[in-house]
Order: sequence, then C-alpha cells, then structure tokens
Amino acid sequence: MAGVTAALAAPPNNSAVPADRPVSYEAFGAVGDGKSDDLPAIVEAHAFANAHGLPVKSKPGVTYHLGRRALTAIIATDTDWGTSRFVIDDTDVENHRASLFTVRSLLDPVKLVISRLTRDQRRLDAGPSVDCWVRVENSHHRVYIRRGLNQNNGTPQRDCFIVRRDGTVEGAIDWDYDAVTRVEARPLDVGPLVLRGGVFTTLANRMRQDKGYNYWSRNIAITRSNTTVEGLSHHVVGEGEFGHPYGGFIEVDRCANVTLRNCFVSGHKTYTTIGSAGKPVSMGTYDLAANEVVNFALIGCRMESICDPTRWGVIGTNFCKNILLENCTLSRMDTHQGVSGAYTIRGCTLGHAGLNAVGRGVLTVENSTLNGRSLISLRGDYGSSWEGTVVIRNCRWIPACGAVVQPYLLNAINDGQHDFGYPCFMPREITIDGLVIDDGNTPKDYVGPYLLTDPDGPKAKSRPFAYRLTEQLTIRNLTTTSGRKFRISPDTEFAKGVRVVESR
Repeated sequence: MAGVTAALAAPPNNSAVPADRPVSYEAFGAVGDGKSDDLPAIVEAHAFANAHGLPVKSKPGVTYHLGRRALTAIIATDTDWGTSRFVIDDTDVENHRASLFTVRSLLDPVKLVISRLTRDQRRLDAGPSVDCWVRVENSHHRVYIRRGLNQNNGTPQRDCFIVRRDGTVEGAIDWDYDAVTRVEARPLDVGPLVLRGGVFTTLANRMRQDKGYNYWSRNIAITRSNTTVEGLSHHVVGEGEFGHPYGGFIEVDRCANVTLRNCFVSGHKTYTTIGSAGKPVSMGTYDLAANEVVNFALIGCRMESICDPTRWGVIGTNFCKNILLENCTLSRMDTHQGVSGAYTIRGCTLGHAGLNAVGRGVLTVENSTLNGRSLISLRGDYGSSWEGTVVIRNCRWIPACGAVVQPYLLNAINDGQHDFGYPCFMPREITIDGLVIDDGNTPKDYVGPYLLTDPDGPKAKSRPFAYRLTEQLTIRNLTTTSGRKFRISPDTEFAKGVRVVESR
C-alpha cells in the first residue's frame, strides 16, 4: 500500500489547538480584518488539520488577506470556506509562480514498470497495488508541434490514464509507445475531498515584459484525485494598461476524477507580447485550467460578460481524458493539446471564444447555445485534428455573438504543409439532429451558412502531410433564422466528396 508522505503530515508545534473539531484559522493567529497577512496562520492551520485528519472551517463573514509572501497552504482534508472572503494583492509579491493553496494527496507515489504500450490498450499485464492515475512519456518522439505565431517544437509524446489493481486501463491510450522513458503513478485516494465556498478577489498584477510570456500562479492548485470544488467564487479587479497572464486560478494537474460545481469565475483582460515567431501575439490568461486530468467535469459553473471580446477565454486544457461541461455559462471551452474519449457539452451557454477542440473520440454538443464565430473550431495551430465523430443535438448557434459574419459551422484549416507530430483528421462523421442557426446579421452578399470551411485555405501544390477529410454529414432539423439553406463548403471539390444524408 502507498504510504503517507511524512513531510506533509508533520504536525505543527501547537498543542493548545483542539484535535477533535474543525480547525479554524483564528486558532493559529489569523486576524481576518482584510489587511493583516493571514497566510502564515492559514498554512499552519492546514498543516495541523492534515496531521490530525481534521476538516478546516473558516470564520463566516470575515476577510482574510493572503499577503505577498511565497507560502503555500497544503490542503489534504475537507475545507469549508463558506462566506469568508480572501484578498489576493498581486501588485507586489515575493514569487508570482507560487501557489497560495495546493490540494494534495498524502499518499506516496508507487513504482510501476511499463516498457511498451499500444494505442487503445485496455489492460496492463501487471497492475499496481492500488488504483492509480498514471502518466507515461516517450521522450524520443514529439507531438503537438505548434504552428503559427506561438510556434514551438512540440512536447514529448505522453498519455495519462487510470490503472486499476487488476490492470484494467481507463482512459484511451492515444499513441503507440515502442519505448516508455518515464512512468509516474499516483494512488487514487479512496475518499473524496471537498472544498466548499469562499469568495476570492485578485488585485491583478501590473507586470510589464515586452517579449515572451511570464505566467502567474497565486492560485489554488489541485493534484489530488477525487476532489470536488463547490460554490467557490473568484473575481479579478485592478487590471491596468500592463499585465501578464495567469495559468489558472483553479489549476488542476496530473490527477483523476475532479469536479468543479457551481463555481463563479472571471475572464481576464487580454494583453499582448512578442511571440516565438517574433511578431505580436495575444497572451492567453485563464481562470480555469486542467492538464493531464482523467475525468474532468464542470457542472453549473458560470461567469459574466461571456460575449466581451476584450476578455480572454476563461479556460484552457491539455492532455486530458473525458471532459464534461454541464449547465455552465462560460466564455469558451478549449482543449489545446488534446482531449480523448468523451468530450461532452450539455445544457451550456458558451460565449465569444466558442468551443475549440483537438483530439479524438466522440464530441457531443447537446441542448446548448453557442456564440462563437464557428459552432466548433478545430484549432489550426495543432492541425485542426479531430479523429472521430461529432454529434450536435438540439442546439442554437448565434455566430460571433450576433456580429456581422459569414457563418462556418465547423472551422478547420490544415494545408498539409506542417508536421504536427501525428496524422491529422477532420471528424469522420458529423451528425446534426436539431440545430437553429441564428444568422439574422450577415454580410450583404450572404447566401447561406457553410457547414465546413475549406480546409486547404490557399491551395497548396502538394500535401507532404496528409489531412483526412470528413466523409459524411447526417442532417436532421437544421433551420436558419434567415431562411437561407446551408451549403457544405466554399471548396466545391471537397464538398462533392462529402456524403450528405438529410432527413426530417
């Protein structure tokens, strides 16, 4: 069995604190006046709670100031912040990369030997002693070799998944691995951990750096599997002329089964910098982030001003398996370096930055209202690749939040001139079963919406890197408010190769 990490469990020197009830911050010296630095007391309170297996409960209605020091409170037990408020002043800090809170497991990593893997492998020959979140890497091959103004040489091929004690794998393995150069296995805590409530306000940083990115944390980082965040609110104030991006106020990394429920989040002002191609680029700054997470869910989460184009899209994810958004109102949903398995948007309203996708599996959008320039955008900087199917069911699409625009339902661009480190695909089949396109505000020469873009863009003489195109469109109950009939694509030759099945 996995052991308890001694460093996290070491009790603080405070024998006067009761060890049979929820731990308070005030017992360790927190003032709660919104001015005094309460972070040292908060760090000590959570260390005590972790050592004794006790929950933490803050004082209702008070305001804690989290100060400028590079201290991190380790959370390993249930925490109820209720109506308490937290002030985070980022105008002057010791270390902008240090998290304020980290939700961690107290279980030690386990050793797991994996020498080879095949795509979609469902079982390992030998399972671990406990159910684990597992990450594998092959440093000899790079994937997601980005194209465009933020170009790079990619990242090592990697996968994350759950391995049960009987060797069963949960979370489709995306690649073949003729070599595995690194394995990380973290036990899944059997019981859930819940963070509840809390109103956090960040006074935004004023950092100025003309070239490159310098991401800030000063956040809540979650690396413990089986964690739920419920009813937390985060606000951002004081954004000025200059500032640098945040990697996510709630940042979930390298774990499984994490749900954010009924949380309020905020969009951040968009700033610019000089990117890796030597040209100006917008800096992506997030309030929510998920990286290498298996089974990530947002339920009932919301924000304001989802159609404000001066605010960057609220969330970004990388290398995840199985994502669910349900009953959320957010400015966008984005999977940068891939999602696989089930990618489901249900009962949601998405704003100006839309729904973005790269990866493979089944992408389902149902009972939702979307406001992006395209209903679904397959990211061109990663090859516009979705290997699998797309299902759109009982939805409404308001292109570009109602601005004048030529609607393209699926945006995909790949001219075959770039090696992304993997084969690229348009969705093999797209099924539309109930869709209203609200295209009342369109150009004067408008003759109807396109369902697919021309993936080639300017015609290329040859395609050194193949891009497999959509084979079939199945359409039922698609209507437009303009009364115009849809068209397949501005590329007539491409459109001729798509099988269209219409029914009523």
